[in-house]
Amino acid sequence: MEEINKTAKIQFFFRPFSADPKVQVVIFVAFLVMYLTSLGGNAIIAVIVKINHSLHTPMYFFLANLAVLEIFYTSSITPLALANLLSMGKTPVSITGCGTQMFFFVFLGGVDCVLLAVMAYDRFIAICYPLRYTLIMSWPLCVELMVGSLVLGFLLSLPLTILIFHLPFCNNSEIYHFYCDMPAVMRLACADTHVHQTALYIISFIVLSIPLSVISISYVFIVVAILQIQSAEGHHRAFSTCSSHILVVLLQYGCTSFIYLSPSSSYSPEMDRAVSVVYTFITPILNPLIYSMRNKELKDALRRALSKF
Repeated sequence: MEEINKTAKIQFFFRPFSADPKVQVVIFVAFLVMYLTSLGGNAIIAVIVKINHSLHTPMYFFLANLAVLEIFYTSSITPLALANLLSMGKTPVSITGCGTQMFFFVFLGGVDCVLLAVMAYDRFIAICYPLRYTLIMSWPLCVELMVGSLVLGFLLSLPLTILIFHLPFCNNSEIYHFYCDMPAVMRLACADTHVHQTALYIISFIVLSIPLSVISISYVFIVVAILQIQSAEGHHRAFSTCSSHILVVLLQYGCTSFIYLSPSSSYSPEMDRAVSVVYTFITPILNPLIYSMRNKELKDALRRALSKF
């Protein structure tokens, strides 16, 4: 009981990127610019899809949901990270606050991974079964797939967060990160975390490998179908709608696999933090850029919207 009370009173702090306040300010400005760019880019995609009836299709429905997800995803991390940058790591976060941030970050990240698999399945149906596409990808199914992604993300996040915050935390309360990431928080526990690390690895492997398998199988069939298309225009159109999704998948899954599937013996706090910057700040910026640059319908809708001002 005394151990639980001691843990409940603990406040965490995030280690600064640098001991130099000027460097911290530069990083603060960089993070703020990336955050605002991400918010703007993803909000534009969500709004453009909403106001253009020509984009009211399953593909753009999932794309708009991905954009909204990215907004919440980065917003679960950025405000606290910015506050800590300005305070040189002196902004405290309670164990409850840390657990809440971890829950939402893992929840939204899990939904992100599942949704990318759903989008790959949507492209598979569109290219391999074009005549039956509207029949198969009905709006009730699209909503069910979106709700299912949210439920799976919740079922992933809640037990992992509870598992980690049932650990006792002692005097060392400095997290070598800029948010409450699972591997970084687990390293502060004053207990054996071997079981917890194994559970994290197994769950991460399942959560990453199953959607990635769906994506890979979908694209094997998609490539076979594209190679059978006779016209050059058909080839180009099919590849343009899929290449943007593949780029986003490589970024998301590559960074996440590096963080959560690397052996604990090769764990590097500095490298972990650097890679985390990529998928928490840079990837949410690149997503709207990649989709808007490689998608003609979206570019045309954006152009029409801008021409009205």
